[in-house]
Order: sequence, then structure tokens, then C-alpha cells
Amino acid sequence: MSIVQRFVAGEGEIYPEDSAALTAFRCDPTNLPWIIFRAAFRAAHIEQIPPRARAVLSALARTVDAAKPFAAIFARRELLTGRALQSMRTFYRSLDDLEVAGLIERRPQGRYVEAGLFGRAYLHLTEHAATLLGLIEPPRAHENEPGPTPSSTASAPALPSLSVPSVNVADGGIYKDLSPFVFQKRQPGQLPTDLQRLRTLGFFDFLIFKLMREAREHGKCLSDVVEATWDHLKLAKAPINYLRALLRNPVDFALFMRRRHAEQHAKQTRAQQHMDVQAVALQHAGRTFIDADNGRQFVIGAGGDSLTIFSLTERIGRQATKWMPSFATALQSGKLRPATALDLERFAYAQREALGKTEPFTAPPTYPKPPVTGTVRDHIAGLRQILKVRGAGE
Repeated sequence: MSIVQRFVAGEGEIYPEDSAALTAFRCDPTNLPWIIFRAAFRAAHIEQIPPRARAVLSALARTVDAAKPFAAIFARRELLTGRALQSMRTFYRSLDDLEVAGLIERRPQGRYVEAGLFGRAYLHLTEHAATLLGLIEPPRAHENEPGPTPSSTASAPALPSLSVPSVNVADGGIYKDLSPFVFQKRQPGQLPTDLQRLRTLGFFDFLIFKLMREAREHGKCLSDVVEATWDHLKLAKAPINYLRALLRNPVDFALFMRRRHAEQHAKQTRAQQHMDVQAVALQHAGRTFIDADNGRQFVIGAGGDSLTIFSLTERIGRQATKWMPSFATALQSGKLRPATALDLERFAYAQREALGKTEPFTAPPTYPKPPVTGTVRDHIAGLRQILKVRGAGE
């Protein structure tokens, strides 16, 4: 009979299995820079606040940007509660403790008045908290305290530059996903002036921006389409459907608008030219001009609305029509010049000389009157008698 005790712990080849001992250990592989690690360590060892508040402050220290300690902390509540190992209700109590202690600021929720939307409410560290965590240098107690010696400055290690936050500062997803410029829904900007009239037809700003994108996808500009079809668009029963059908239409609205703008520009140019030539005519009203050859004389009326042209070979002047543009052009090019007294005398003398050499005026030939016969006299007497009878009857 064997007296050896079997199944003694540590003896034999059979060992009890322990599933917990065979489980591999896991931890967060994030590597924190020294300044962030120190801030998290200091936050966890502040004795004046409750332990729950220390855990949340340590989580905030891991999340804040060391280069901008007073900037908004872009972190979800789920991330902060996971790092602090707290429930949501305990997390809010911890935030109340930190706010009462003056270590964080809970600013009100932002609001976009024009769009009628609300933004996020972000947490901010106070100056006192940033000083306690070592994110900023503490203020000196005495201003006249001597500064560090050159030897100590040279021997002290240089701090790493944190002007640009690294993805390894706390967590890569924080800076990539939680920035409001990337995560939040894009807010509408200012509508172009020519598209604001679409609001009167029931278009909202978001829809107008969407239609602008659709027009760009079809190779069009929404402003050109609206401008070209506005008279019909405002009378449509379903303007949204009508406008989208126009965007799908292969018509080149840009060319149509260029032609319209060209016509309007030409019309404005003609109107401006007409005003300019009228101003030139009014400026020289009542004056006399003569051409470069001294062959014609131009007299502008006192009101500036008429022009009389005198020639050397004609006694009577001629009235010009639509003369303002050509007169302004000739005056600007130097073909006409203001007539002086000497020019008027020379023109009158040359006109008399030219008219004196021409042939004298000959009257048309006259023919003898036909003789008045008795028959003609009888007819005349009968007509007179009829006129007298009608006059007496009236």
C-alpha cells in the first residue's frame, strides 16, 4: 500500500488550469509627450478637488492642445467619460466641481441666428488650471527677481516646439474628427445678390446652394439661368421643378446672357454718345464755325438744336438733320474751327464773288391769256346765280 500523498500542489506533472492567468494584458498604446504626461499626472494629484473631478481634469489634460491651452477642447463626451472611467451623470457632476473650483469654463452654446441652428458648447481651461497643469509658465512673484544665468540657460534642455499639434499629442481622432470645421454640418454662407429673389418663390438657402451645385454639374451657372428665365420662372406653378428642368436643358444660357449684356451695353453706349453730342451742341450754341477749306459756314442755333450750313455757291442756307454726332466728330478731329470776324468777312466776300460769276436768273416764259368768249361769260354768270341762291337759302 502506497502511503505517498498524491495530488500535492507543486508535485507531479498535472497543474490546475487558470483561465485568468492565461489572458494577455492590454493597455492604451498612445505615447504622450512629456508636457502632456506631466499635465495629466498633476491633474490626478490635486488634493483640493474630489477624485471624480481629478479623473475628468486628467482626461481634459490629455485632450487639450498644449500649444493652445485656452482654446476649445474638441472631444466627445463618450471619449472623456471613457478616459475618466465614469458614467455620464458622474461626468456632469465632475464638471460642476471643476467649474466651482475655477479650473474650467463652460461657455454657452453657440447659435447661428440667420440659419436658426445651434452649435456646440465647448470646454475651456482657465488660466489657473493651465498654470497648475504646467501648460503655461506661472507668473513671477517679484518682478525684480534676477533671471536665469547664461550658464544655467545653456545647461537647461530645450523644450520641444509645439506650434503645430501632433497627432500623437493625445489621440489622432481628436484633431481629425472632432474639429468643428470637419465634423459639424456645413452652414450656409451669404447668397449672391441676384439669387436672393428666389426666396420670394419659396426657395430656402440650402436648396439654392444645392441648385447652384447641380447647375455647376450640368456646366451652367444658376445666376445665368435665373436671369434669363426670371419672367417665366416667377409665373410657374412649380418653380423648383421648372428650374431643375431648365438646368437639365442643353440650352446655353451663358451665351444668351452674353448677347443680352452686349445689347444692353450697346444701348447704353448709344445713349451716352447722344448725351455727349447734345452737351457739345449746347456748349457751342449760337456760335459760327467754318471748315478747313473755308468753303462752308456752319451756324448753330441759339438753343443748340439746329444747324444751318451756308455754301459759297448758294444764297440760302440749308438746315441739317441728325447733325450732332458728325458735328462733334468733325470738331474733335479739327475739320471745323470757330470762325473769327476776319473769317466771316472773307467768307462773305468769297460768296459775293462766286455768286457774281454765275449766270443771271431767267424767269420762265409767259404765254398770252386766251380770249374770253360769250359762252364763257354765260357759264360764269350761271355759277354766280347758283351761289347767290344757296347763300339766301342758308
